[in-house]
Amino acid sequence: SSGINAEYGGWWIAIDVGAVDAHNYNPAYWTCGVFGTIGLFMVNAVSNSQLRGDAYVPGALGTTGTRIWMVFGFLCVFASLIGASFILFGDYVYKKKHPSYPGTGFFVQNVCIFLATIIFKFGRAEDAY
Repeated sequence: SSGINAEYGGWWIAIDVGAVDAHNYNPAYWTCGVFGTIGLFMVNAVSNSQLRGDAYVPGALGTTGTRIWMVFGFLCVFASLIGASFILFGDYVYKKKHPSYPGTGFFVQNVCIFLATIIFKFGRAEDAY
C-alpha cells in the first residue's frame, strides 16, 4: 500500500505542476515519469521465483530472459531518475529559472516512482505454494 501511495503521489505532484505552471516548463518533461512508470511495471511484472529459476512455468525465455527484462526495467527507472535530476539541476538550478516548482515537481515525481518500484519489488513477501 505504501508503494501505491508513492506512485500515485508522484503522479499527483506532476499533474499539479501541469495545472499550476503549465507555461513554465517544456512538455517533454513528462517523458521521464512515463518511462519511470513503464519501468515500474516491467520490474514488477515478474516474480522473485522466476528470477531465481524456481518457477513452475519458466516463461518463453526462461530465467535469462526474466533477468534481462529486469535489467531493462531498472534501466528505465534509473534513466528516468537521472533525466529528472538533469531537468531540475540543468534547467532550473543552474540557469536560476523561476519559478523552480516544475523542475522540483518532476524530480520528486521520479523519486516517488523509484521508491515505489523498490517497495513493490523488494518489500513484499511471496508465499511458496
